[in-house]
Amino acid sequence: MASPYILVLYYSHHGAVAAMAAQVARGVESVAGMTARLRTVPKVSPVTEATEPDIPDDGAVYCSNEDLVHCSGLALGSPTRFGNMAAPMKYFLDGTAAQWVSGSLVDKPAGVFTSTASLHGGQESTLLSMILPLLHHGMVYCGLPYTESALHDTTTGGSPYGPTHVTGGDNDAPLSDDESALCQALGKRLAETARKLGC
Repeated sequence: MASPYILVLYYSHHGAVAAMAAQVARGVESVAGMTARLRTVPKVSPVTEATEPDIPDDGAVYCSNEDLVHCSGLALGSPTRFGNMAAPMKYFLDGTAAQWVSGSLVDKPAGVFTSTASLHGGQESTLLSMILPLLHHGMVYCGLPYTESALHDTTTGGSPYGPTHVTGGDNDAPLSDDESALCQALGKRLAETARKLGC
């Protein structure tokens, strides 16, 4: 039988969400017996004839149906687009009707994370937009409790709804220590919750 894993599924345009995903994965793997599986989704093209290669040129491979169905929990990450998740992530989620019908994600823990260029760039509304389809799938939502000291200390990203990051206008600010800590805390909480739920 395969080892239990938390699927860390993300879309990243400038690399910030990918950096967050790596920190979430670190948190997952701090829990004995749990592994993280990093996956991404392809871009959405306005040109209907355009297609992405089957395997991305770099970074994580694309998420498969098996990756999603067999996960013990899910961490979902997307940059903010006008206070909402990015189109590639929305497109992917819109294609999960089969998993909804089968109930393959019911009672599994889930969490979300995002990044924006500015401090008040729609982070929390984006997190909420990603939570909604997870609730429709019957997942058990895990935010970040205020027992995480970084939620009190952060002057950059961070929310009880999930980890966030502020990239700056040039999209090049590295993750702050607090942002990294919150990403790791989410991964650890998902892994621990999955074990408690027997997922």
